[in-house]
Amino acid sequence: MGNWSEIQEAKKEVKEKDKVRRETLGKFFYDLAKLTFAAIVLGGLTPIYANMDNSINWGLIIAGTIFTIIFSLRACLNFIQHSFKSSL
Repeated sequence: MGNWSEIQEAKKEVKEKDKVRRETLGKFFYDLAKLTFAAIVLGGLTPIYANMDNSINWGLIIAGTIFTIIFSLRACLNFIQHSFKSSL
């Protein structure tokens, strides 16, 4: 009986480590999305006021917005996978 409880305890530890890992990874991607938005999108808006025809700045704003969306979706996917696995 002792061997069975040790196996169950090991499985529980693995589940807990996996939960923490997924939560941390999700937080990382959300933070990455926030940093991308702040650095690229908001930082690219300042030069736009000086020169509206600067296509490089518009490209950076669009790319920053796309990357922000990608990182946010990745973080959401991580949290959804985590909550789905924990409900099983």
